[in-house]
Amino acid sequence: MDHQPTSVYSPLTLAATEPLLTRDFDARPALVYERLRAKYGAVAPVDVHGVPAWMVLGYAEALEVLRNERGVWSKSIDNWRAYAEGRVPADWALLPFHASGGVPYTSGRVHAHLRGAWTTALRPFQDRTQPQARRMESEVRRYADELISLMAAGGRSGWADLSAQYSRPLIVMVFNLLVGFGAATDDVLMDMWRLMDGTPDSAEAMVRLTEMIGQAVTAKDRQPGDDLPSYMMAAGLTVEQATTETIMLMGALGDMTSSLICNAIVEVILDTAGARASLAAGMIRETVNRAAMASPPNPNLTFRYATADTMIGDTAIAAGDPVMLSLAAAHADHRFADPLDLSSVHSSRAHLSWGAGAHQCPADDLATTLVSIAVERLFERMAALELALPPDQLPWRSSLVMRGLRSLPVRFQVVESFTPSARAGSLGATGEPGGAEAGQSLQGGSRSALTRLMRSLLRQSSR
Repeated sequence: MDHQPTSVYSPLTLAATEPLLTRDFDARPALVYERLRAKYGAVAPVDVHGVPAWMVLGYAEALEVLRNERGVWSKSIDNWRAYAEGRVPADWALLPFHASGGVPYTSGRVHAHLRGAWTTALRPFQDRTQPQARRMESEVRRYADELISLMAAGGRSGWADLSAQYSRPLIVMVFNLLVGFGAATDDVLMDMWRLMDGTPDSAEAMVRLTEMIGQAVTAKDRQPGDDLPSYMMAAGLTVEQATTETIMLMGALGDMTSSLICNAIVEVILDTAGARASLAAGMIRETVNRAAMASPPNPNLTFRYATADTMIGDTAIAAGDPVMLSLAAAHADHRFADPLDLSSVHSSRAHLSWGAGAHQCPADDLATTLVSIAVERLFERMAALELALPPDQLPWRSSLVMRGLRSLPVRFQVVESFTPSARAGSLGATGEPGGAEAGQSLQGGSRSALTRLMRSLLRQSSR
């Protein structure tokens, strides 16, 4: 190992960093993390879209920063020295999120206020003693069954893209249930992808998201309902704050959760992390935990900033330096329990995909429930499920903060006792509906709207 302890608290410069977003990173990010670990140890200096940052690769070190017991780490962009000095380009790909002012990017009293509103607003949907939570779980199971029926309507075996035809439309439907957003949710989801992937048009995507979601939240302000934005505003948030937080929800549900569904499906099919055994044993949440550990949907968290000179392990971090925690690298740390060891059932619960400490995801229980239902229903209804591509040819998205599949092509066979709805249109490899009858069994929209959404997602995934 080449790493030597840093002896001075000197600000990190771009010249001292390692390029991170390379072709190797797109193809095999795990190898890049291990190369950085071998050279630098638990903390490495990296170039993030042209901005210097420290990347934390060690599990213990990442957990220490997340817990922030010494109060050194802030999520507020005002503590980023380079940003305060005007040295962060205005078109930096990840700036729209970091400067959004949403709950993941605040600290102190502002964070406490926003976090309190989240806790209050989510309680009806996460507390299983509440009718909203029970109703949501029932609806999600029904949504999953409807989507499986659409895929299987052409016969007991076939081909499907489980990203475009299952995980993403399922979460869009859940988002509608939580927010009541309307027919343009697929457009919202595409813009969320642009933001998460740090595409050149991410700033424009944020403008569109703010406008579309802002209109929906404004309507809820005028006529409150049994939904998340209404509860947030009842808890003291303004329309503008509730809009920002609803965008954050779309990131957590529309991207992270749908990605984790697909990641978990792949882990079960390949059985690379003990996920299949836990599913067979009926431990569905353990299956999700193992998938989140082996293939976290958020491999790297957004920046934290040192408010004072400090140390992470034996690396000196100067006040104002940004730090990015790599959960994917932390989960692969040899000092952490081996996720491939089937005896490490309890250690799988220590994955960091939902964070830890004050900034732990407030919707982690809801997200885990959604993923659990989606994975459980799919494998209950499928007699056989196999990848339609070799594992090393699956089309992963090139994104620093998200690790999800653009598409998940599979071949399937449904169980003998499964009878698809007679009115379900067939969505095969082309994504075209096979029947003219739309049906009306989906709450909040017709089958025709659902098939249009699935066709749109299929087109997007093929680009």
